[in-house]
Amino acid sequence: MPPLISLRPGNKAYVTSHSNPSAPPSPWLPGNPRWDQPPSKSNTFNFAAIQPVWTTCVPPPQGETLGMRFLTLLAAVLLLPFLGSAEEKPNILWIFVDDMSDWMGCYGHDEVDTPNIDALAEAGIRFDRAYMPSPVCSTTRSAIITGTMQTTHGLHRHRTMLKKPLPEGVYAVPTLFKGAGFLTFNESKEDYNFVYERKDLFSSDFERPGYGGHLKGRDVSFLEQLQGQPFFGQIQLSGGKFEGETGSKYPMPSRVDEASVHVPAHYPDTPVIRNAIARHYEQVVETDEQVGAIVAGLKEYGLWDNTIVFFFTDHGAPLPRAKQFLYEDGTKVPLIVRFPPSIEGAPEAGTVREDLVNGIDITATTVALGGLEIPASFEGHDLFAADYQPQEFVISARDRCGIAVDRIRAVGTERFRYIRNYLTDRAFYQAQYRDKHASIIELRRTYADGEMTPLQASYMSAEIRPEEELYDLEKDPDQLNNLAKDPEYASILKQHRQMLEEWIEETGDQGQEMDSPEELKAVYDYAKGKVESPEYDFLREGNE
Repeated sequence: MPPLISLRPGNKAYVTSHSNPSAPPSPWLPGNPRWDQPPSKSNTFNFAAIQPVWTTCVPPPQGETLGMRFLTLLAAVLLLPFLGSAEEKPNILWIFVDDMSDWMGCYGHDEVDTPNIDALAEAGIRFDRAYMPSPVCSTTRSAIITGTMQTTHGLHRHRTMLKKPLPEGVYAVPTLFKGAGFLTFNESKEDYNFVYERKDLFSSDFERPGYGGHLKGRDVSFLEQLQGQPFFGQIQLSGGKFEGETGSKYPMPSRVDEASVHVPAHYPDTPVIRNAIARHYEQVVETDEQVGAIVAGLKEYGLWDNTIVFFFTDHGAPLPRAKQFLYEDGTKVPLIVRFPPSIEGAPEAGTVREDLVNGIDITATTVALGGLEIPASFEGHDLFAADYQPQEFVISARDRCGIAVDRIRAVGTERFRYIRNYLTDRAFYQAQYRDKHASIIELRRTYADGEMTPLQASYMSAEIRPEEELYDLEKDPDQLNNLAKDPEYASILKQHRQMLEEWIEETGDQGQEMDSPEELKAVYDYAKGKVESPEYDFLREGNE
């Protein structure tokens, strides 16, 4: 039997011999990543072997001569015919949803039925503690497509006006897959905070269906063109933007009884807020039905049995304290990874993982499952690596969102959530594009009419915005009781503060610097001067 490539510690692949299992491994050094198993009529894959291979020439290991290296390379070349063709690579599909929380049956919510997402979880691995690097669209998507925190390379401003190309050595995931021979596509929405050419990311021979933003309805006939070639692709679903963002209009229909929904104490309990919460459940149902259509399409066109499916959202629901903010509501998302039965050694179907996950881990995991080398620029982790270690904490970050200038950082650990507010001279709910949403109008009305509790009112005024927040998620899942000034939690507060400070220093968090005057002017001009943050004062004064 020809040798196979099997995983060894350190995320490198080695050639090992079945005829002599005790023989020491020899390094595998071909120039292109490949599947690491012999041809098989059953089209069965070895999950343990789906790991990145060395793709660059390196100095011989200690004790190995150049002659030995030559013989190794020669053996590798002779083995190429046995390692499988391009068609044997798996397909990888991201079902990438906008603005949606994990309000689904498989995550313990029984308000609506979500049979298709639940079935995906039953057939795959469900992650219960997945957090996005940002609570808003463009910054999260920029992070995930590059495998880096958005704060590392200046991609952290939602609605970046003066975009730049990615720095040298930083890669968009589709570019890596395209270079490895995969067809790559994104059928609609992208929204990245950097300059790029679509042809560098996505295959020109994929015909986009032209939805103009997200998948519309149930038509997934465009999947037919994916037959016969390995692909890495994305399908975008509207999620919490279906027929308008959650809470943007009132009233909106929902199959959920508004009287039965849970209204967290940080919102006033009014018909408008109840309608918004009920409406999000309706949007979850729409998403579930679209997921069902995608799965049916993959099966119809013969793609299901060779496709790894990732299902996740870019952040939480567009409710006022969720989207754009760093509480659990805004950053915790559903994440499901489904492996086809053809991949041997994959985690058992129905597995539930409760370890902490950052959205950029999706990127590293995807690249590893595609058999590609994980670039040095990636900051995430391969969640299925043999040497994977659970993460102690995950970071989320929020900076300028549209016209609203702010800087917030959060540290999530197993039990606690720590939030640092750097700009406490402004209200939590600043002026923004959502000011015309029914939910925000309702908040401003109840505040003006004195109908809010002290907690609810605290989000409306800069006078009492705290610099630090600390929540015990076990005792306080809605994050209502700030423990930052509680002496009993002083050591925990200090520990989380130190985690954040060390992360900022180690990563060079670019959010430490304010937007440039040129960037602020571009935002100011785009908004026609209708901005409130004091950072724009130099423009207002100059125009008087």
